[in-house]
Amino acid sequence: MLENKLNRALSASILRLLRPLVRILLRNGVAYGSFTELARKVYVDVAFEEFAPKGKKQTVSRVSAMTGLTRKEVKRLLEMEGPVDPASRERFNRGVRVISGWLHDKRFHDAGGKPADLPVDSKRNSFADLVKEYSGDIPTKAMLTMLEEAGNVRQVKGKVRLVRHAYVPGNDPVDMLQILGTDVGELIATIDHNLTAGPDDLLFQRKVAYDSIDPAAVAKLKKMSFKKAQALLEQLDRQFSRHELETESDDGGKYISLGIYYYERDSKEE
Repeated sequence: MLENKLNRALSASILRLLRPLVRILLRNGVAYGSFTELARKVYVDVAFEEFAPKGKKQTVSRVSAMTGLTRKEVKRLLEMEGPVDPASRERFNRGVRVISGWLHDKRFHDAGGKPADLPVDSKRNSFADLVKEYSGDIPTKAMLTMLEEAGNVRQVKGKVRLVRHAYVPGNDPVDMLQILGTDVGELIATIDHNLTAGPDDLLFQRKVAYDSIDPAAVAKLKKMSFKKAQALLEQLDRQFSRHELETESDDGGKYISLGIYYYERDSKEE
C-alpha cells in the first residue's frame, strides 16, 4: 500500500515538473525522440556512477537489468558523449564575477562606498581593470556588450554605470537555457539529498506560498519580494566572497549556492 502511494506521488511530481520542461523543449524544436535519447543516456550514466553494489564494480548486465535497456543499448549510451556547452557556463560565471567584484572591491567604489561609474579604460581603476581582475582573458568590449544586453550597465558621459546588481543573461537564449540546467538541477539535487539524508544533514529548501492573494496587491508584493530577495543575495555574496580561496587547493575547494525564485499564476490553474 505504501509503495503504491509513493509511486503515485512520484508519478504526479514527474508530470508536474515535466510540463514546463516540455514547453521549453517544444518551443525550441526538441522532438520527443531527442528527449528520450537524452533520458536513456542519463539513466545509464547515473546507474553506472551512483548505483553500483557496495564494494563491487558496476557492470553492463546489472545496469541493463536496472534500467530496462538492452546490454547493447547500455554499451552504446556509455560510449556516447553528452552535449556540453562550457563556453556558455563560462560567460555566465564571468558576468557574475565582474558584478560581484564591482560591488565588493573598494578599488571600484566611489567616496560613498558605492559602485563607482568607471571609465572604460584608463590608467587606474577602470572598467577594463575590473574585467581583467575578475573575468580573466575576456575582452573588455565583449564584457561591456554582454552586461549592456543583460541590462546591468549603461554608459553615461563616457563612463560605465552599474544599474542592476543581479546578472541574468540578456538576449542570448543559449545562456538563458544554461540556467535551466544549473539552477533547476541544483534544486532537484537538493530535494533528492533531503529525501535520503538524516535529520542532522538536511539542506535548506523552503518556500512561502499563498493561493488566494488579492490581485490588486500582487504588483506591490512582487516588487517587495524582488527587493528583499536581491538584498539577501547581495549580503550572502559578500559573505561567500570573503571565504573564497585565492588559489586552488588540492581538493578544489567547495561549491555552494543558494537560489531564490518568484512565481505566480491564477489560483485555479493546475
